[in-house]
Amino acid sequence: KDAVGNAAVLTLPTAGVTGSLSANKDIVIDGSLTMVRGVSAWSSQTSGTSNNLWDVYFVDANIGWVVGDAGTILKTMDGGANWSSQTSCTSRQFLSIYFTSADRGFAVAKSGSFCETSNGGSTWSDVTVSGMSKTSGAEDLEEIFFVDSNTGWVVGNSGRILKTTDGGTSWSSQTSGTTNMLSDVHFVNTNTGWVVGNSGIILKTIDGGSNWTSQTSGTNNGLRTVFFIDSNNGWATGNYNNGTDNKILKTTDGGSN
Repeated sequence: KDAVGNAAVLTLPTAGVTGSLSANKDIVIDGSLTMVRGVSAWSSQTSGTSNNLWDVYFVDANIGWVVGDAGTILKTMDGGANWSSQTSCTSRQFLSIYFTSADRGFAVAKSGSFCETSNGGSTWSDVTVSGMSKTSGAEDLEEIFFVDSNTGWVVGNSGRILKTTDGGTSWSSQTSGTTNMLSDVHFVNTNTGWVVGNSGIILKTIDGGSNWTSQTSGTNNGLRTVFFIDSNNGWATGNYNNGTDNKILKTTDGGSN
């Protein structure tokens, strides 16, 4: 209420913003006041496709891509207000996309399909990896991640881990020590990273993937994602096998516990 008892509107600052009332001003709040803080909201955007969409990546507030079923790649230049279709190098289901710049990007898919672009997706070409089949039913590639513009990894079925150190010009296989499907990969620098996958598997490397060691997750259910904010603090989530026992795992010591 104001000084004479009339109803008044109090506008609160957004979270994290400081301020003060002017001199000789008081606030009285009684039981009739309803206070609502403004909150951010999600709004639906029109993709122009009915295909399932599985991953999204933006390089800034305006430029981004999504990927999905049947080789779907969509790009926006205006923060998602408009999406345009791009012609990919496969008709298989894309599972992950990552760009190291507004021009250079990669997308991985089912049955070993692997696409790259050097012009923001105007054209996509096939990536060939020695020793990896691309026939129907071959191992799926689940996730791609770069820690910088040169160094990146791909993980997938049958314990597959691929690494590049030249911005994706060439890829080489790493030995994971497992035949489980690997579903996600995250690195905090060029040396230290983790992968997660089926049967609760968590693997860690401290030498860029030359060697991977198993960590105890405490679950036999599949883990879907992993993310670290530094070399100690991280989270992993699941699961694939049992919808009644979904997991969120946290570590504060790099996965030792």
